Parts: sequence; structure tokens; C-alpha cells
Amino acid sequence: MSLDTVVEDVRDEARARAEEIREAAESEADEIVAEAEADAERIREERLAAVDRQIDQEREQTLSSAKLEAKQERLGARRDVLEDVYDDVEAAIEGLDGDRRRELTETLLDATLAEFDDDEDVAVYARAEDVELVEELVDGRNAAVDGEVDCLGGVVAESDTSRVRVNNTFDSILESVWDDELKNISERLFDQ
Repeated sequence: MSLDTVVEDVRDEARARAEEIREAAESEADEIVAEAEADAERIREERLAAVDRQIDQEREQTLSSAKLEAKQERLGARRDVLEDVYDDVEAAIEGLDGDRRRELTETLLDATLAEFDDDEDVAVYARAEDVELVEELVDGRNAAVDGEVDCLGGVVAESDTSRVRVNNTFDSILESVWDDELKNISERLFDQ
């Protein structure tokens, strides 16, 4: 075997070994690229899923906020309507006159005086516009008009002897009825 042949054999062996190394490197590079592409796809899908979740969450939050705001607007509008109704009722009560005012005032005065003993002197207070009417109604009873009270009508009475104070004004009755019937009033107005 000559030196040339040996050199050629070594070269062939080196080429074969280089080819093996190159093929192994290409195979390893293909695996690395495939893994990197798979990782990139997985990361992309995870990020897309996260973005979708965030979009869904923000959509739900926005929707919830809008629903809450709409509900608050509706409640505010209902509160305004109820306040208007209350104001209208107050105006109607304040506008009562003639026989109807006299009848209601007398009924309230009778109920008020029934709370006191017959021998007690009772001080009665009335709306400024109703003082003359109440003076007529207490005539002959153990009660006297002792002043004015800021109200829509009706009477307030008290006695020093029993330290009792009875508030039978239209205002107190309206407030009591309003509180008791607010749910029914709201249902009738808003068909709930």
C-alpha cells in the first residue's frame, strides 16, 4: 500500500466522517428548528388564549358596568318620579279647602283630643291658614289654639299635665302612609 493510497483512504474516511457529522448536525438542527417552531406555536396559542380570555373578561366587565349604570339611571329616574308624585300629593293636600279641609281637620282633631283625659287642658297648634277653622272646632272643648305649626294641615296637641304630644298633621299621616305603601306605589307606577 502506498502512501497515496493511505492518504486517499484517510481522506475518504474523513469525508465519510465529515458527512456523518454534517448529517447528524443537520438532523439535530432540524430537530431544534422543529422544537423551536413547536414552542413558538405553543407560545402563540397560549398568548392568543390569554388575549381571548382578557377580551372576554373586559367585555364582561364593560357589560356589567353598563348594566349597573343603566340600573342606577333607572333607579334615579324612578326616585325622581316618586319625588314628583310625593310633591304632587303634598300640593293636593295643601290645596284642600272648604268642607273637605274642615271635615279632615275635625276628624284629626277628634282623634287627637281622644288621646287626652277629659279634664286636661290641651294646647292645639295648627297651620297658620287653618287657625280660625281650628278655633271654631275646639270651641266648647277643653282645648285652645295656642299657636301655629309649619305643616300642610291637621293639628298638633299637647298637655302640660300628661306631658303627651300628639302629631296628627296631614304631613305625619302622609309620611306614614307613604312609608307603608311605597312598594305598592312603586309597583303601580312602574308595573314591576
